[in-house]
This record gives sequence, structure tokens and C-alpha cells, in this order.
Amino acid sequence: MKIVFAASEAVPVAKTGGLADVVTGLSKALAARGHEVTVLLPHYPRHAAKSGLTFRPLDVGVNCEVAGQPMFGGLFESQLAEGVRLITVDHAELFDREGLYGGREGAYRDNCRRWCFFSRACVAAVHALQLDPDVVHVHDWQTGLIPALIQIEERPAGRLRAAPVLTIHNLAFQGTFDSWHMRETGLDWSHFIFTELEFYGDLSLLKAGIVFSEQVTTVSPTYAEEIRTPAFGCGLQEVLRHKGDALSGILNGVDTDDWDPSTDPHVAANYTVETVADGKFANKAALQREFGLPLREDVPVFGMVSRMS
Repeated sequence: MKIVFAASEAVPVAKTGGLADVVTGLSKALAARGHEVTVLLPHYPRHAAKSGLTFRPLDVGVNCEVAGQPMFGGLFESQLAEGVRLITVDHAELFDREGLYGGREGAYRDNCRRWCFFSRACVAAVHALQLDPDVVHVHDWQTGLIPALIQIEERPAGRLRAAPVLTIHNLAFQGTFDSWHMRETGLDWSHFIFTELEFYGDLSLLKAGIVFSEQVTTVSPTYAEEIRTPAFGCGLQEVLRHKGDALSGILNGVDTDDWDPSTDPHVAANYTVETVADGKFANKAALQREFGLPLREDVPVFGMVSRMS
């Protein structure tokens, strides 16, 4: 199959959470099974420079329109992993920033414009590069507009037949904006209704992705059940319930090449299944030293790597 991923982050280019790991790990795993995989990301110059990847500018770019304003995006090419082609969309005004989604003052005020542009640029890039995908797999609210563009604009015109698939990594982040941002999607206001893009008077890009995707997946079977309930549905439980069997949970895996303690360059001491006791103690002691804790074998140490939101 020909599969196109569209996402806001992927290791080693840019990462704020597990989304970046999944995009790279899953695309790598699919390529290893013989599928033709292309990943589309924004071009973050400050992050790309630290990624260790080499980016080559392409001769083609993409033209699209956001809120009546013509916008151009350059395209760069790299290799994300073995067999995985990486294409990044360059627009310095929107993506040459320190943060991916916000800074010290909070979320960027033009986030809707940024991700509406990227979504349209992804569709344009699929055509410009003649990717002709069977599946377009989008991730979280930042690319939630893409399934709507495919179903509303592309398929009726006979331009793009790909099946849109959405993965929800965290339902709490929904890409919700004031209603007037609807103009930035470029879609007709007739789609600003409760069965499509309207969400309690606002615009929701995640809801757009849920409604217009043929399949919606989440990070585990348990989470897929939880988000159908008022307690965890974040207001979208009825929309998700309406998807029926088209909503499923697929447990996130782990990249055993990157997360191998016998070769991991980021741990203080490497270890195998035979040397796990010594190796884990050495790493625990290094962690205790780094945080100024007493070096004690009899005290458990709990570590959590996560965003605080």
C-alpha cells in the first residue's frame, strides 16, 4: 500500500510527547512490512538543525489559500527511517519558532491559521509529488482538517481517493477556536454545523477529523472505551459513540531498536537480561546523584517522563 502520514511532530525532528514516537515508529514498522510510506511534517528550521537529518530542498512547492490569502510553502526531503520518506513543508512565518504550539505566553494566537495552512499544504503536496496514496493517516487536531478536505473537496472532484484515518493521541487537546476562524479552513459555512465542524458554537479541528475519517484509532483499547463516556469524552463522547465500529483502540508499541538498554547511549550503564540487576542499580544510583538524592539501595525511585499541562 501507499501510505501518507501527516503529523505535527516526529522524532528526531520535533517532539513534545508520545505522538512523535508513534509517527516515526509506526511509519518505520509499516515500511519494514513492504508498504510505501511518506511522512509529511512542517519544516521547523530550529529543530531540523538539531535532528541530525539532512534536508534537501525540492524543485516543487505548494500553493494554497487561507482566509482568502494566497500562501506558498517550499518542500524539503529527507529520510526519517529506513524506507520512510520525509517531506517537510516550509513556511518561515508560521513554523520558524522555538515552540511547536506555543511559547512562554501560551498557545500561539495564530495556531488555527498555522494548521489550516499545513493541512491544505499536505493535500497539495500529495498532488505535487504524485504520491497517489491508498491511505492518508493523520494525527491529533493539528491535521484534523485533512479528512474534511479529502471528503468535501478532493473526492467529489475525483482528485484524491485515499481513505482518511485519524489517530487520537490525547482527546483533551482538540484544536478548538472561535467560530470566525471557520474562514481559515476555506470550507463553506454550510459545514459549520453540529454534525460536522461546529462544537458548542466554536470550531473544532479534531471533531472535523473524527467526523470525516473512515477509521478513527486511539492509543489503546481501554482508551477507546473511556473516551465514549462523559467522564473522559471531553464533550466529544457522542460524536465518538456515533462512529461505532469505525472507532478502535490499538495499543501503542515500543521501538525495540531505540529502547534497547543494551545499546541505549542515554543511560549511565548498559545492561542485558543477564546483567539487569547490576545495570539497573547503576542507573538508579546515577539518577539519585543527578537529583541530589541519598545514594540508597533500599529506597525506591519513581520517575515519570511526561508533559505537565
